[in-house]
Amino acid sequence: MIYLIRHGQTEFNRERRIQGHVDSALTELGVRQAKAMGRLLRDLIRDSAGWRIVSSPLGRARSTAEIIADALKGPQVEFDDRLKEMSWGSHDGRLRAELETEHPETFGRTGWAFDAPTDGESYEDVQTRVGAWLAELPPEPERRIVAVSHGIAGRVLRGLYANLPRDEAGQQDVPQDAVFALLHGGVGRIDCEPMEQENPSLGQRR
Repeated sequence: MIYLIRHGQTEFNRERRIQGHVDSALTELGVRQAKAMGRLLRDLIRDSAGWRIVSSPLGRARSTAEIIADALKGPQVEFDDRLKEMSWGSHDGRLRAELETEHPETFGRTGWAFDAPTDGESYEDVQTRVGAWLAELPPEPERRIVAVSHGIAGRVLRGLYANLPRDEAGQQDVPQDAVFALLHGGVGRIDCEPMEQENPSLGQRR
């Protein structure tokens, strides 16, 4: 079993700013989301013995993973670069609205294309690294992993696990208040308890 989550809302998410490999802190809502995911995982796992928490080392994922580790009261957080978000290169840190105006081709017809500039990563780059991470895990049912990652990297990971076409993988939801269960080639979504959000649409950004 892999329980895959995305970090809680960040200041950049709230501003609709592309994060990539740059970082921003969790908002108050993001902290509450991380705590809610921690409580949900605690109820799902119950006994954390034998479980690992593996996180992207980027600060927003690290903070979320540490909150979850506190809720599970057992596993220490491990970090793996392969779970990092996709880098948009020179577009990292830019406002999405600016890029939509200056480089409308970046997001393609769906709004979630993987067309980073040449100094960033491609879909295939991200697929290769998350695929290598998946390949090193123990076989099912022995694997007991909580993975903390990001919007695009999580989409790619779920798509690779479930053998989805690229376009379908790129259209998956990226909630910040839910847990995805990856087991036997399938992906299931488990939502946290409802919580008030400043603006629900902001939870769908990277």
